[in-house]
Amino acid sequence: MDIKLEKIDDYRWLIPKTGSMRVPGLIFSNAELIKAVREDQSLTQVANVATLPGIVGHALAMPDIHWGYGFPIGGVAAFDLDEGIISPGGVGYDINCGCRLMTTRLRVEEIRPLMKDLVTALFKNIPSGVGSTGAIRLSKSDETKVALQGAAWAVKKGFGTIEDLERTEDHGVMEGADPSVLSDRVIKRGKDQLGTLGSGNHFVEVQMVDQIFDSKKAQVYGLFEGQITVFIHSGSRGFGHQVCDEFLKEMSKPTQKASFELPDRQLACAHLKSDSGRRYLSAMACAANYAWANRQILMHFVKETFLESLSASPRELGMKLLYDVCHNIAKKEQHTVDGTNVMLCVHRKGATRALPPGHPLLPEIYRGVGQPVLIPGDMGTHSFVLSGAKEAMIQSFGSSCHGAGRVLSRSKAVKMAKGRAIHRELEDKGVFVQSRGKRTLKEEMPEAYKDVSQVVEVVHEAGLARKVVRLRPLCVIKG
Repeated sequence: MDIKLEKIDDYRWLIPKTGSMRVPGLIFSNAELIKAVREDQSLTQVANVATLPGIVGHALAMPDIHWGYGFPIGGVAAFDLDEGIISPGGVGYDINCGCRLMTTRLRVEEIRPLMKDLVTALFKNIPSGVGSTGAIRLSKSDETKVALQGAAWAVKKGFGTIEDLERTEDHGVMEGADPSVLSDRVIKRGKDQLGTLGSGNHFVEVQMVDQIFDSKKAQVYGLFEGQITVFIHSGSRGFGHQVCDEFLKEMSKPTQKASFELPDRQLACAHLKSDSGRRYLSAMACAANYAWANRQILMHFVKETFLESLSASPRELGMKLLYDVCHNIAKKEQHTVDGTNVMLCVHRKGATRALPPGHPLLPEIYRGVGQPVLIPGDMGTHSFVLSGAKEAMIQSFGSSCHGAGRVLSRSKAVKMAKGRAIHRELEDKGVFVQSRGKRTLKEEMPEAYKDVSQVVEVVHEAGLARKVVRLRPLCVIKG
């Protein structure tokens, strides 16, 4: 499909409504980043999403946009609850893949000599990689409780504190979960993967705050220059993957197909009010809760590893959760459309919520400055913390980007990395890495991703979220 793209300003591009598109497409990007977008099929995917029934406003794409399954990664779309649809491809296979950022009292000079030992210990203590299993073995009864209670289940079991729940999106639990809709296969895949990291772009990363853009907000977030922080990026593992896979198959069956034509079979979906739609939302909520429990437990493992490796007391470490956000989810939310407050189902696939100051869903501690928006980069450059802004509620249904976004496929990255020792290249930059295999490091090498500084600059200048601090990686574990 030949996609016409009109420049609105330096940070916004319009796909005009043509053919069967019900709404226009809107891309947040700059002149440099848009070049990569034009080279894959992600703009076609934005236009395809714009054809779906009940879509409201625009089919949106964040500056980290790249090709995905059905919906582009970095895509946002909101649907009317009466006429609209729910699409597993609009959420993604890794339901509630998300990030959490922890702060500490430590300064970089205190632990720099111990960095190699620390990354080794983290790699030893945190199960990671394809099919990895952890020390936690869930009974069917316990797995049902995880699916219903989310992060609260983990806290009840001693993996964290009530304060962690207050600083987690939706308090770490999604309403509407119903374990009765889950297949035996979903239950089986989730039984022994709680407290594991997974593979691919999932990671635990120790960082330092190396630049502050907004000192007031940084202070509210508990961030200071030279501070050690820890980023966790993980999701619902095989549990969520199985949920997505099963409902994509169900919604693709001839007997289940919707009464409208799809431009791409990967956009398999169901009306929100249909039986399939309701059951998917319930199963998705279960997977989202599993993911929140997973990240809560991973945080506990990280904290225990720090205490042991550094021979520090809990007070000396002072590890606290700054915030936890998801970026693969569909949620029923209230938004203003044409001056009217309405409930919509907002799909965010590779996009994160960015609530502005004063929003009632924010923890009281952050209500004056806006939601922490966590944007990881690649292993060799930087990550960012931003704050949600009012303009996001007007332009993007309260959404921002979720990371740098891939610019190379995994196969192209492996080909480009042939003959290179990625771990040594990173170590030369002062970043120590541990991984289950060399291929993962090749797939995830810095060149595989867009320039996260540019991505964040687009979000900042477009007014979706505002820069607060920049983080520099020190050591990373990957599956």
